[in-house]
Amino acid sequence: MPEIKKLLIANRGEIALRIHRACHEMGIKTVAVHSTADADAMHVRLADQAICIGPPSAADSYLNIANIISAAEISGADAIHPGYGFLSENAKFAEIVEAHGLIFVGPKPEHIRTMGDKVEAKRTAGALGLPLVPGSDGALTDSAEAKRLAHDIGYPVLIKAASGGGGRGMKVVPSEDEMDTLMAQAGSEAKAAFGDATVYMEKYLGNPRHIEFQVFGDGNGNAIHLGERDCSLQRRHQKVVEEAPSPIITPEERDRMGGIVAKAMADMGYRGAGTIEFLWEDGKFYFIEMNTRLQVEHPVTEAITGLDLVREQIRVAEGYPLTLRQEDVVFRGHAIECRINAEDPRTFAPSPGLVKLYHAPGGMHVRVDSGLYAGYRVPPYYDSMIAKLIVYGTTRQGALRRLRRALEEFVVDGVKTTIPLHQALLEDPEFQQGDYTIKWLEGWLAKQA
Repeated sequence: MPEIKKLLIANRGEIALRIHRACHEMGIKTVAVHSTADADAMHVRLADQAICIGPPSAADSYLNIANIISAAEISGADAIHPGYGFLSENAKFAEIVEAHGLIFVGPKPEHIRTMGDKVEAKRTAGALGLPLVPGSDGALTDSAEAKRLAHDIGYPVLIKAASGGGGRGMKVVPSEDEMDTLMAQAGSEAKAAFGDATVYMEKYLGNPRHIEFQVFGDGNGNAIHLGERDCSLQRRHQKVVEEAPSPIITPEERDRMGGIVAKAMADMGYRGAGTIEFLWEDGKFYFIEMNTRLQVEHPVTEAITGLDLVREQIRVAEGYPLTLRQEDVVFRGHAIECRINAEDPRTFAPSPGLVKLYHAPGGMHVRVDSGLYAGYRVPPYYDSMIAKLIVYGTTRQGALRRLRRALEEFVVDGVKTTIPLHQALLEDPEFQQGDYTIKWLEGWLAKQA
């Protein structure tokens, strides 16, 4: 089996640092690639080797495949880990990596391609036995067809972009009268955002929760699930807080759905880490998409299972079988993650700039994934997330108490952050009880305004 001795990290920020740490614990040397704006980043400072791959613009640096491959060849790297975002779900990149004799720490290119196309992903998921949201079998070609289908499903319906995500190219159609206009708007938004105007239709669920299952496969027909995460606290389709397990999923539901998703991945021959995302309403799961990569919120799964997901990704990429069988997976306690962004906590305007003081919370079962340090300048060019605070408790209430204490200790001076937002959320009785859906946070924020 191929042994990875040097790994290039094709990413930045906290996830690049996370991968570096896992590699060093495994005795693997790391290569950091960075833009000129990230020359002083923590992962760049700690890596065994660092190579600048371009100017601040992501298109000219972190998305520049030619420069990344050149850096891998110059450094003598054996493998590339794409992290999340950027090129992590780019099938062409995975193919190019493998064509250059390098190990791609991630799924097979064909699985990335299949699950990256929302229409094809839905078709594949249905064939694998996953429960689907009622909707179109494929892309919508004209509004007359869309109206016929919507009549059968029942209004309201959702028109969604076949490529991409984040809420772009997505329109709720409340009635037949508005189908023509909203379908055209969704298509033009999708074209502008993703270069693909293809849209499809789903039944619009009124007030669901967002539940996702972490899956892992070895590429040889063996797969397991690592339980679910509840990611329902969202603003503009972006996750804000995640927790595992979900406050509303029973052990019986977990076993049943976990068994279904694990079998689907085994049948698919899936390799590496993946996440099957569902909407959950009235006791029913509906598949929405699969992310063929590590998730931002993976630490909460690590906290309740004790499994290092990045280490497992690397081992599977080397050709080893999974560390655990399904019967070995034990879920213990409760974990919650807060995404800390460099944003105004009320207006959500980005707040890049110089970090004058930095103090991370500590203590038992408190984890901070961040590349921040005093004197670091948060650049204005990338995603505004600057840290993830993860806490663990034997119970959900215990985790909430630990989270409250940890947020009190967290100091980031010089830039505005969303720490006050998380502190205010913690005081809300509905959040304390786990009584929320994907629409809850938007309503809560409107009341605070």
